[in-house]
Amino acid sequence: MEPTPDVVRHFHPVLPSRQLRRQPVRVELAGHAYALFRDASGKAAALSDACPHRFAPLSKGTVTKEGQLQCPYHGWRFDARGHGTNPSQPELRHCEAKSFQVVERHGYLWLAHADTPESAMPELSGGDYVFGGTFSTLFQAPLHVALDNFSEDEHTPFVHTRLGWSGAQAGEVQFEAHNHEDHTEVHYRAPQRPAPIMRLLAVGKGDVFRNDWVTRFDPVRSVYTVSWVQPSGAPRPFITQAHIFFVPETARTTRLHVFSFLRTTVPALRPLLPAAAKAALGLTWWEVRDDARFIPTVADTPYSHKGMRLDKYDKPLVHQRKLMERIYYAHAAHEVHEPGPAVPQVRDATGT
Repeated sequence: MEPTPDVVRHFHPVLPSRQLRRQPVRVELAGHAYALFRDASGKAAALSDACPHRFAPLSKGTVTKEGQLQCPYHGWRFDARGHGTNPSQPELRHCEAKSFQVVERHGYLWLAHADTPESAMPELSGGDYVFGGTFSTLFQAPLHVALDNFSEDEHTPFVHTRLGWSGAQAGEVQFEAHNHEDHTEVHYRAPQRPAPIMRLLAVGKGDVFRNDWVTRFDPVRSVYTVSWVQPSGAPRPFITQAHIFFVPETARTTRLHVFSFLRTTVPALRPLLPAAAKAALGLTWWEVRDDARFIPTVADTPYSHKGMRLDKYDKPLVHQRKLMERIYYAHAAHEVHEPGPAVPQVRDATGT
């Protein structure tokens, strides 16, 4: 996976907009490096982070007053479309650097090939949801390890301390999963363990934790919708939603970019949504941090599930490998592909 097949045909979030100012910034995606910069109008642009002259990193250069990215080694200059000039030999032709498309949306910079249609941009929450903010976390593990971790909640009592159930309540979990042609769908219902921060979202003793999510592969991302129900069956007022994008930076690291939202079913509480959305963002950050701290422990898990004794909670994992191969990496079914060997058929505890 270094580098991986061409995944830049999909839009990926790569950098918060506020982090790109006067100086260029290097980002990595699937084993390739890109130099992001702003042109004279302030519009974000991206070039391959290798000057076509001698492959010096353009991200170590500077942006001229004309909005060109200047190589730090010999001063070659490139505009947002990659058209270049050599100040030492102005008549030299073929000075172009490969350029990429950058879309600025939701407070982030999204990277894709220049010819990827903007309609391919993933849609985030709208409607009654209030945006709570974003954060980015580096996972010291390959993409497949990070994705598998976020594809089941069985580890919740042992890795996390706030959302979800305790180890003593593991036998009370209700689980349902569905594998579809282009996505997976998962549903959990379980007792919510006591956690002081949950009071900020009006979650009380005896409530039932509900986690529903969908995972897609254009690019790799999951949308988690979390809500709570009182012992009486009445819903609690707040519903959180986290859009998590799994962006492979190298063969050994994956960066998660998280967009957090919140809505309420009680009209009288809508004025509280901006503050409550920040609390939901903090809760999501803590949960993702717990995973990031644990993930190096399993970072060497092989790509193939062969030999693993998978249980019912792992039902999405094998199917997701197939979707990642076909949709994200665009491998034909008959190809011998990288990264990793072909994924075997593994039956879970339900026999499906």
